[in-house]
Amino acid sequence: MERISSALRIAIGALALSAGLFSANFAMAQGVAAQPAPQIAGKIVWGIWVDDDGCMHWWADGGLEGYMLDRVDPKTGKPVCLAKNTCFTENTDTLFATDSAQLTADGRRRLTEFFRKAGAFGYAIYGHTDSRASDEYNMGLSQRRAKAVADVARSVGAVVERQIGYGERQPIASNATAEGMRLNRRVEVVCYTWGQN
Repeated sequence: MERISSALRIAIGALALSAGLFSANFAMAQGVAAQPAPQIAGKIVWGIWVDDDGCMHWWADGGLEGYMLDRVDPKTGKPVCLAKNTCFTENTDTLFATDSAQLTADGRRRLTEFFRKAGAFGYAIYGHTDSRASDEYNMGLSQRRAKAVADVARSVGAVVERQIGYGERQPIASNATAEGMRLNRRVEVVCYTWGQN
């Protein structure tokens, strides 16, 4: 990963330098006083973004404009993707008190054990609620619960690719019954592992 980081930084630096030299040479050829090249005030951040299909993309952002390229296998030209599967689904009643985003001691212990043993490259964490409160309230609650689970994952060194709260918007059962609402109150964890999609 460090080799890629250095190569990416060198390439972006070389492009910035060549742009500055080109503008200065062009100005001199036109008989115009050369303007100083713009100074880079920030720093370039970069990383890998995993889309919903599990495929990976290199990205870099210097603050003014960002770039993204598909990550491909140099031998085959095919996208490098992660296999993904839902590896943990838990009713939120067993992890949180009603109307709370604070994990119970037992819920925290179970999640810590899960993330230590799961062994995935990265994780996506999705929070869901039933429909008993307003849509806005449920979105906030599910986002806070997803963050609480993601914080446990990060505390044991797991890489969380995304955390999203869907509120009541993705039910798996009818909210017209107590059992249906119980099924809809859940946290889902998707595990990313190496593979080709």
